[in-house]
Order: sequence, then C-alpha cells, then structure tokens
Amino acid sequence: MTITVSQLAIQLNGEVIGDQQREISDAQALAKAGPNDVTFVGDELNLRKLSQCQAGVVLINADHVATAKQLMGLQEVTFIVVDEPQAAFIQTMQLFRPQRPRPQFGVSKNAFVDPSAVIGVNTNIFPGAFVGADAVIGCDCDIHPGAVIGAGCRIGDQSTIHAHAVLYPEITLGNRVIIHANAVLGADGFGYRFEQGRFTKIPQLGTVRVDDDVEIGACTTIDRGMIGATIIGEGTKLDNLVMIAHNCELGKHNALVSQVGLAGSVTTGDYVRCAGQVGIADHVHLGTGCTLAAKAGVHKDIPAGETQIGAPSGPIEEQFKIMMAIQKAPEMRKQIRSLDKQVAELTKQLASLREQFSEPISDAA
Repeated sequence: MTITVSQLAIQLNGEVIGDQQREISDAQALAKAGPNDVTFVGDELNLRKLSQCQAGVVLINADHVATAKQLMGLQEVTFIVVDEPQAAFIQTMQLFRPQRPRPQFGVSKNAFVDPSAVIGVNTNIFPGAFVGADAVIGCDCDIHPGAVIGAGCRIGDQSTIHAHAVLYPEITLGNRVIIHANAVLGADGFGYRFEQGRFTKIPQLGTVRVDDDVEIGACTTIDRGMIGATIIGEGTKLDNLVMIAHNCELGKHNALVSQVGLAGSVTTGDYVRCAGQVGIADHVHLGTGCTLAAKAGVHKDIPAGETQIGAPSGPIEEQFKIMMAIQKAPEMRKQIRSLDKQVAELTKQLASLREQFSEPISDAA
C-alpha cells in the first residue's frame, strides 16, 4: 500500500509542511524509519533523536516543529503537524497494517458447550473450547481454541478469551474484558495450615471478579479468594506473567507490568503503577496514584502519590542517595584503609613523643 502525504494528512486532520505529494509506503519507529516511511515524535526525548532519523515523513505537534527543522538540517523531510502525534501514528499504522476482520460463525460443532450454558448473540465459540454447565456468556464475545470456561462463570458482552486461557468455576468477568493466552483465573489460593507436621489445605471458597475494560496478559494468574472475591477493578491492565494472590482487591485503572507479584489480601487505590519485578507482601495497601518500580520489595503500606524503589522499598530520592553511596563504597574502602595506616603511624609517633617527655630530667652537676 502506498499513499501520499496529502492523503494521509486529510485522514489525520493534519497540516503539511513540505512535499504534499511525497509517497509513503509504511509506518516505522523513529530509529528504523527510512525515506519512504512515516514516523512520529511524541516527546522531548524522541525529539533529540531526530538528528539521526532517516524518515521521509514525521508526525509532530506544532510546539516541536522549529526544533525539529534545526535537528534535521538539510535533510529532505516532510512534517505533518497534528495535535497528538502518537495517536495519529497509531491511526497511520492501522492503515498500513489492517487487522483481519472478526469472524462470525457462532458455536463450532467441535467445541464442547454444556446444554445448560447460555450464549449471547454474535458470540463465537472456537473449535476445541470448553464451556461448562450454567455458564453465561454475553453478546459479541470470542472464546478461542482450547479456552476453558468453568461451570457457573459469567462473562459480559464484547469480551475475548484467548487460546488455552482457563476460567475456573464461578468466575465473573465484566464487559470488554480481554484475557490473553494461558492466563489462569480462579485457581486455589496458596492457603495451608501446618498441623501435626503436615500441611493441611484451607478450602478456597471465594471467587474472582474482573470488572469492565480489564486486560489480563498471557500466563498471568489470579487466585480465587479464600472467603470473598479477588477483585480486579475497572480499566486495570495486567501484563504477562503477573501474579495476583487470593483476596487481593485492585482499584480502578491500575497498571501492573513485567513479573509483578502480589501476596494475599493486598489492596490498592486507583491509578497505581507497579513495574519491573515488584513484590508486595501480604495485607499491604498501595495508596491511590503511587508508583513502584525497579524490583521494589514492599513490606508496608505506601502513601498515596508516592514513588518508591529498592528492597526494602523507600522513597525514590532516598533510594538514589543510597545507591550512589553504594557505588562509592570501593573508593571509600580504599580511603578508610589509607586513613587506618595514617592513624596507626600517628599513634606510633604520639607514643614515642610521650615516652620522650615522660623521661626524668637529671639535675645539672
């Protein structure tokens, strides 16, 4: 597919600075774009990288145009000025990489659907999927091959369950929920009592409730509650390989990314962000708008709006000071050794002086 700058600008409602008839054949990232590609500059960091960019067309906002021209120098580049360059770039990518249309075939004869299950209109049940007794699946859903929908599950409208994801019995999903491949919702929480030298299983009789517009990544696990529900709040996004233990309650629009793990009964406010192997101890509360990163090990409540890193975690300013001090430790060790030698030498000299002045002075003859 090839379009001109003018055609693209019309679709993006943008203003062209440069060659309107220039042809574009693809959309690429800033570092990989060539003369026939369009890319975008969304922030100051990418703006500074423009001097090395080979793109023929750049989506940019009006505030960055003057600086961009200086950085690009004599290079022949055309700018399309838009309000939101990243959003415009996503729209552009969809032109060059159109998604396959959603199929509409209903319930495959090669799927198992219990006769008591209720399936909404325009919902696809792919071959090899399993839908248990008394399950209710809303309208316009897609249940992909190998997915397991346990007995009594409730799934809202326009939700997607990808291949080999598993919903244990009695799990509830809201509308527009996306569950990626091999995710597991509703497995037993890790609960045992130690009695007479043996582990005795504590029944996990709760459930999992996932609210509207949640997305759950591949191979993520969310355990069912022991008593009540493990809750994933509206709009929350969980990356691949995230672990949510039993009875956790996540607020709205949280983002948990890259091997984050929450122990049992953790609660969060809204707009909480955790990224990069963050580990949260049980019964901790993460305040609204807080951010945890860089392998933070959290063992106590985090105040709202605070950013913490480190293990144990602490406010980011304090942790940076600690890290800088640790980096200087080898040099400080050498300095301490040198000071030890100097102190030993000075101590020796002082002892010698004391001996000299402590000797009795004989009377003159």
